Formats: sequence, structure tokens, C-alpha cells
Amino acid sequence: MSARQSGGAIRVLMRRALNEITRVPGAAIPGVLAPSIFFLGLTSVFGSLTLLPGFDTQSYQSFLIPVSLMQGAAFTGAATGVNLARDIEQGWFDRLLASPAPRPVLLAGLVLSASFRALIPATFLLIVAFAIGAEWPGFGGLALALLIVMGMAIVAATWGTSLAMRFKSQSAAPLMQAGMFLAVLLTTAYAPLELLQGWLQEIARINPVTQVIEAARQGFIGEDVTWAGTWPGLLALAGLAVLFTWMALRAMRRMTA
Repeated sequence: MSARQSGGAIRVLMRRALNEITRVPGAAIPGVLAPSIFFLGLTSVFGSLTLLPGFDTQSYQSFLIPVSLMQGAAFTGAATGVNLARDIEQGWFDRLLASPAPRPVLLAGLVLSASFRALIPATFLLIVAFAIGAEWPGFGGLALALLIVMGMAIVAATWGTSLAMRFKSQSAAPLMQAGMFLAVLLTTAYAPLELLQGWLQEIARINPVTQVIEAARQGFIGEDVTWAGTWPGLLALAGLAVLFTWMALRAMRRMTA
């Protein structure tokens, strides 16, 4: 296929995936609301943590926003895997594999749609957060956070699609979601690294998603957005995306072997 044909195929697949929102709007509601509900609940329960010495900010809402953004992106991306598993069960994906479209093109159409869908829960969450007094991160901080949201959705989507093609069943959905949930949870999600203790601190230190959250957090906690604070998170996203893309393409090749 030519580059123009490949681009057209990607757009068609993205449009089909995005149309899921209008075809079954009720299915999208939990994914849109869940990050905001978690955000409101956790800020109410753990808001006093900012009184501890060494906490990065006096606003726990602002500290928690990037985590909730990543949760929304992770669950949106994982849902791509669930939808693909359904298409595999119904035989639609087998027909797609029989087309002349290259395998990377098919995967790109699936995962890029997740990156745009992830902006829906992110937008809703930001409206809620700013309404209850979260700090404005500046246009640079906001743009960086939304870029990272899209990147995290791609990571989660490639993870989910690799499992969908490995198990070929929606029964793998809990694994898709649990994997991303743990990846976000075992970070500096709810407290700075210096305030964590024991095994959680050690896992958060080596977890690449910690770098992703810290990069997205810069503007929200009153820090200037800098390249030094940004590149580790972008590198972590790129590395995870490459790894899970390789896994997904490998699983796709096995389906057609």
C-alpha cells in the first residue's frame, strides 16, 4: 500500500473506533466519570497529606490531577483491547486481517483512536478539578499534560490489543485493566517519592510510569515546565509504547501464521 492508502486506512479504522461513542454512548459514561469520581473521593480522604513536611504543594487537588488523568487514559486505552477482543470473537477482525493493509497500519488505526478518546474523560476531569479550586498549570503545563494523556492512552491501547490478540476473548479484560491500574498505582500517585516507604518506594522508584506522572505534574504543583523535568516521562512513554507495540504486532502475526 502507498503512504496515502495507508493513511486512508488508518483514518477509517480510527473513525470506526471513535463512532463507538455515538453508537453506544452509555458504554462510554463509566470511563468518563470514573476518573472524576476517584479524584473527588481521594482528595476528600487524603487532602490533609499536604500538611506533611516535604510535600510538593499545598493543594492536594493539584497534586492528584495528573494521576487521575493517567487513570482515565489508561482505562480508555485498555477499553480498546476489550473492543478488539469483541471484534475477534465476532469474526470482524479476521476479515480485517485478510485485507491487504499492512499489520502496523491496522494497529495504528486502533491505538490512535484511543489517544483521542482519552481527551474526553481528561476534559471532564479538568473542568471538575478547576471548579473545586485546583491550581491553573499554565498553558504550557496543560498542553504537556494533555500530550502525555494521549501518549498514555497509546501505551494502554497497545497493551490491551496485545492481550486481546493473545487470548482472543473478552475474558482477558480484567487483565488488561488490572495491568494498567497497577502501573499507575505503584508510582508517586498519592504522595511524593520521599514520603513513600518500604517496598512501595522501591517499586515507585523504578516504575517508568512514575516519570510519566512527574512530567505531567510539573505545572499543576506550581513548578516551571522544563525539559529536564519532561524528557524522562516522554522517554518512558516512548519505551513502553515500543515494547507493547512489538508485543501487539507479534501477536497479530501469530494470528495469521
